[in-house]
Amino acid sequence: MAGPTQFQYYICMERAELKRFELSDTPGVYLFKKGKKVLYVGKATSLRDRVRSYFDDDLIATRGPRLVDMVTQADRIAHETTPTVLEALVREAALIREYDPPANSMGKDDKSFLYAVITDEPIPRVLAYRGTDIDFDTKTVVTENLKLRDMYGPFPSGHQLREGLRLIRRIFPFYDTDRPLTIDQETGRVVRVMGNKHHQAKVEFNRQIGQYPNHFDRKEYLRSIRNVCLFLSGRTKALRVQLNKDMRAAAEEERFEDAGEIRGQLFALDHIQDVSLIKEDRGEDKDSPRIEAYDTAHISGTNAIGVMVVIDAGIPVKKDYRTFRIKGTHAKAGGKSVKGKRQNDDIGSLKELLSRRLPHIEWQYPKAIVVDGGKTHKKAAEEVLAAAGVRIPVVAVVKDEKHRPREVLGSLRAGVKDADVVLANAEAHRFSLNMHRRARSRQMRA
Repeated sequence: MAGPTQFQYYICMERAELKRFELSDTPGVYLFKKGKKVLYVGKATSLRDRVRSYFDDDLIATRGPRLVDMVTQADRIAHETTPTVLEALVREAALIREYDPPANSMGKDDKSFLYAVITDEPIPRVLAYRGTDIDFDTKTVVTENLKLRDMYGPFPSGHQLREGLRLIRRIFPFYDTDRPLTIDQETGRVVRVMGNKHHQAKVEFNRQIGQYPNHFDRKEYLRSIRNVCLFLSGRTKALRVQLNKDMRAAAEEERFEDAGEIRGQLFALDHIQDVSLIKEDRGEDKDSPRIEAYDTAHISGTNAIGVMVVIDAGIPVKKDYRTFRIKGTHAKAGGKSVKGKRQNDDIGSLKELLSRRLPHIEWQYPKAIVVDGGKTHKKAAEEVLAAAGVRIPVVAVVKDEKHRPREVLGSLRAGVKDADVVLANAEAHRFSLNMHRRARSRQMRA
């Protein structure tokens, strides 16, 4: 990890004084400090604009009291530039882990940060998990009894971690499947241990578009994982040195195709098109709260199934997913049932789902509820919540004729990001379709 000598320091806590220093309009990381103690670590698309924003008059409105208090205590600032926003993302995580700054963890509603992990398997996968799911002493994801080889983080934004991994995977392909993988000896490709046609189709699709390795070569794949680890640890300079070394070795051995591929990776590192990260970075201090999303699936108007999915800090929390068999009635909060509607009535199904979910106070309530539909669905959900005396804002995702998100209603008032809402809605739809397929398969076998 880079030492403090790489940082440039400013003893300056007044906006007017910032003009004396040449903060660059480039990506990087910055530290607010009180003496030697690091109070806060952040990253920026533009160091100049981001640091100056902490001295705006409306800081409490844009960033909240947590950061206002931090700025009040700080007496100096340090910064370090990075070639790209993606490198600023991983550098920020490394610095948060090193210094554990109090202002980065305060005011997060006890939410854990996210970690990128490398599984300890014959074919390692790169995944994202919340810190609450990980036993750091045994390096295990306790919710899945999954052994880990390496862990990187913490990453304050689930969205940015997920987007960062997507960008890294374009340069160094890796697997991020839900289940462990094994090698198909005949084809040299990778398949899931427990066969699933839908999952295999996804693997094949990602392989064809270059997101997964084309053919599996263990030595080559582990080299790619090594590169991912170097990047996620923030050791990008060491990564570039290693890639140059690999490229020279390949050229000397006349493996010119391999040398050309490595040259392309070096070029990609310096020219990452991280536009999506730049967009996300502008709202970095707005947390991604816990969201619940609901969807229903029907089999020819019968055997309706409803699902609830949970997105927390921008990451699906699959252990908190729930499935409901729609009974055709929706209960009021007090336990009384009202006459139900047809099973393929989306409004009736939605009301029943919420009416049956709300009494489960042992399931943590979310910051917002996401429903699929327009104003009518949003109003129906709000009526159920009001009847139960539960004050949770409802956000609706309006779809176009091709069932693609066209508009998000109520996200600003609910204090959630549109991107989180769309993710939750898509995950609910995916989960309901999976439940629909399973139910239909059981029905056909019966």
